[in-house]
Amino acid sequence: MAIGNRPLISADSHIAETQACYASIEKKYFDRRPRNATADDALGAFIEIPGLDMKVPMGSLCRAGVPPEKWGIPVSWDEIHPAGYDPKARLQIQDEEGVTAEVIYPSVGMVICLHEDWDYKRACFDAYNRWLAEFCETAPDRLLGIAQVAIQTPEEGVKELEQAKAMGFRGVMLCGDPAFEDYDSPKYDPVWEASVGLDMPINFHILTGKDQMGMEVRGPKMIQQIVTIRGNQNIVMMMVLSGVFDRHPDLKVIMVENDAGWIPHFAFRLDHAWERHRWWMEAGAIQRKPSEYVHENVYATFQDDYSVEHVIDAVNLERVMWATDFPHGDGTYPESRKVIDEITTKMSETQIQSVVYDNAAKLYGLA
Repeated sequence: MAIGNRPLISADSHIAETQACYASIEKKYFDRRPRNATADDALGAFIEIPGLDMKVPMGSLCRAGVPPEKWGIPVSWDEIHPAGYDPKARLQIQDEEGVTAEVIYPSVGMVICLHEDWDYKRACFDAYNRWLAEFCETAPDRLLGIAQVAIQTPEEGVKELEQAKAMGFRGVMLCGDPAFEDYDSPKYDPVWEASVGLDMPINFHILTGKDQMGMEVRGPKMIQQIVTIRGNQNIVMMMVLSGVFDRHPDLKVIMVENDAGWIPHFAFRLDHAWERHRWWMEAGAIQRKPSEYVHENVYATFQDDYSVEHVIDAVNLERVMWATDFPHGDGTYPESRKVIDEITTKMSETQIQSVVYDNAAKLYGLA
């Protein structure tokens, strides 16, 4: 089946924050707001975040359409694609690729998730949400914003979800590491209840937790690019085996940008461990096989994961969503339709339509 001219929805695209994004930050943090900076070396344009040693390399991060062999060339702020921060330019890119809508996640905000100061982090998130809401107002049915939330307490978390809903966002993104206890704690139950009641799905993006960013690996450093999905897999296992989805059967959790071809074997390993070892190893009192929760409650996005078509009959077809990852270099721009054609050759018409449009449309309120 060829993708043809059918409409597409990207379930994972990004914004390219500049310092203007944080101009409305709470006054007490204004002098510490994330700012534009430029390095003389290959780093080029970057965002500096006080309190974090890590610089966010915006020039090399937002390099959609640039050949990989040129990624080491420094990029200035003037050279960053305007579609990363200008909504009108973004809509032109959507039209170019025939993308009907994009679910928008942060770039700088992913790194801010690693900050140790939760009050500062919350202030950055609030400023980002105000900026992103304005960005999405240009075309609210094509620019589908995901708010960043800190959830420092259950009560604050519920208020953050309510505020995000009122601002027109389609879901919320949590940091890979929590502010208190862990996401399987019953203390988060009010947040999960609010997520279901408000129809605001919970999103976890890769590279927002300490177990995913800058980890030590055996062998070449490039391996860090390959193991990034582990953090989200850990969150899934924890929530499944601790009974979060038993307590909240309608909770929708999206694992963003960690591919999807791994899901069948991952589900098998969960079932194998539960069936053989739950009698003597700690596990929650869940009522069904772990794989059933994975297939029902957990969504996954992917860009060019060619393994998906080989396992498409072993996943819940309604929980897998394609994405461009624009404007990041790991994405599919400017050949999104060509990429889709190449990775869906073994899929049926129904499967392709579900993966590239219907699932995201239903999840984020476009259907």
